[in-house]
Amino acid sequence: MDTVDTTNAATASRFERYDCSAGCPVEAALEQISGKWKGLIIFHLLDGTLRFNELARQVGGVTQRSLTKQLRELEEAGIVDRQVYAVVPPKVEYSLTDKGQHLRPVIDALAEWGVRFPKG
Repeated sequence: MDTVDTTNAATASRFERYDCSAGCPVEAALEQISGKWKGLIIFHLLDGTLRFNELARQVGGVTQRSLTKQLRELEEAGIVDRQVYAVVPPKVEYSLTDKGQHLRPVIDALAEWGVRFPKG
């Protein structure tokens, strides 16, 4: 009778799903979305396109400089799209790219986790 050692089966299968020879995929993902405000930016952009000031109000407590920096990093990562309109006063809108939209289940799961296990 053949027996299978299942003590490490769940753990092994999780790691076997990913080729970690080039680095940990979790680390690569977190590197793109980590930052004090990035999670909130993505969360609010899941509802649709926002102008800079609308986004700043919704995120709350963020300085203009910090928000700009985080948005630029998300844009460089291909998560956020920045659309500039040649009008006076200048109009800039931010939205999620297709790559950014793929974060929806991740952000939704984090929101549910945050409700279940609140800070403090």
